[in-house]
Amino acid sequence: MIKDNQKMLNRVHVLMDAIIIVIAYLLTYYLRFYSPLTKLHFFRVEPGTFYPVEVYAQSLLFLVPVYLFIYYFCRLYTPKRGKRRWTEILNIILANIFGIAFYFSFLYLTKEFQISRKFLGLFFSMNILFNIISRMALSYALKVARRKGYNLKHVILVGYGHAAEAYIDRIFANPQWGYYIHGILDDNMEIGTMYKKVPVIGTITHLESFLSKMSLDEIAITLSINEYEKLENIVNICEKSGVHTKFVPDYYGFIPTKPYTEDLYGLPVINIRNVPLSNTYNRIIKRLVDILGASLALLLFSIPMLLVAIIIKITSPGPVIFSQIRIGKHNKEFKMYKFRSMEVQSEKDEKKAWTTKRDPRVTGIGKFIRKTSIDELPQLFNILKGDMSLVGPRPERPFFVEKFKEEIPRYMIKHQVSPGMTGWAQINGYRGDTSIRKRIDHDLYYIENWTLGLDIKILFLTIFKGFINKNAY
Repeated sequence: MIKDNQKMLNRVHVLMDAIIIVIAYLLTYYLRFYSPLTKLHFFRVEPGTFYPVEVYAQSLLFLVPVYLFIYYFCRLYTPKRGKRRWTEILNIILANIFGIAFYFSFLYLTKEFQISRKFLGLFFSMNILFNIISRMALSYALKVARRKGYNLKHVILVGYGHAAEAYIDRIFANPQWGYYIHGILDDNMEIGTMYKKVPVIGTITHLESFLSKMSLDEIAITLSINEYEKLENIVNICEKSGVHTKFVPDYYGFIPTKPYTEDLYGLPVINIRNVPLSNTYNRIIKRLVDILGASLALLLFSIPMLLVAIIIKITSPGPVIFSQIRIGKHNKEFKMYKFRSMEVQSEKDEKKAWTTKRDPRVTGIGKFIRKTSIDELPQLFNILKGDMSLVGPRPERPFFVEKFKEEIPRYMIKHQVSPGMTGWAQINGYRGDTSIRKRIDHDLYYIENWTLGLDIKILFLTIFKGFINKNAY
């Protein structure tokens, strides 16, 4: 049902976005050529020196579908579960940057130089503004409607366990989905037991009775894994009643959110981990982007890197480049390069020690380059060598890999892909002295949901929030 709701909401979003593009485009035409803005020196335009609106409007025939495709590519039509508002706003800005860049490229290739560039700038700003306002308004309208009890979906859970608690957590965190949970049926918990205001209202044997006397939209089966022998009977009862039934497996902790399934002549087989980068085509595309991106970055940062190297050499004895053994793809060791930001120390002391706040080993220039992540720039050479990628989970030292693989569930899965200079965890604030568990959760999300668009998004966000590291000591 959530999936159906999301599809319907996506259709509304697509229609709304198409209308907004048209309105923003036509309103921009008026503002640029006919509004009081034209009296300002910067926007002044002489009558008869610009195309009529019919000519400008022709561009909408291809702009609307192109923009909608870019919005999809930038994940504006994905479920909003767990997403913060600023993330969607950044996605809107990113999508419009791609859209206006496409429009500029089209005009250049078709040698169309009479379309006002100031018009394009106004349209870019107007479209972003209208998009943000419309999505916030729709989100607010849905919340108000749910709060007033409109269009709610009435649900009962069957079985009390980790799956039931996780399901309730997500429903309560997303009131815009419009679910009302009446209670839980369970054979082991005492009637009246509460979890986040959701009570246990009976045993599983009462299921038929509740189905007959209540008008329910859904049954969510959330049995504990040790009660799965009851599953077939519960499904039969629910299907006889005609109520929509869903199954929330108690093993969601180690089955990914997007499991890859195979059909072996009618036998469903679930692959425990779906890794898009195990696909040869995806790996080749990502590698080509890495080579191109690293080469361009080296050209762009060559002078700053040279200046940093000179300052390090002048201010502190020792080598300019510091190499450290890290664990990469398929658990293979490689030497990762960084600008040296600390005093020279023995390998024995270095390999097992975290850098702490006000660490006396950090040099004067080291504090600055660590805080701004400039010390990471030599890893561009690691990328060209193939040891690393522009985007991926951050590599760790062997000592800590051995430590964390015993302490952190699913820690070693990160080594199924190449490590990166930046990653999903890093742009979400999990760098330096932060939660390893949270970092791994974000790494796993990246590994299971990789797309080229996600890589571009991470690189884009790194520019604004990934370089300055408040947790770097």
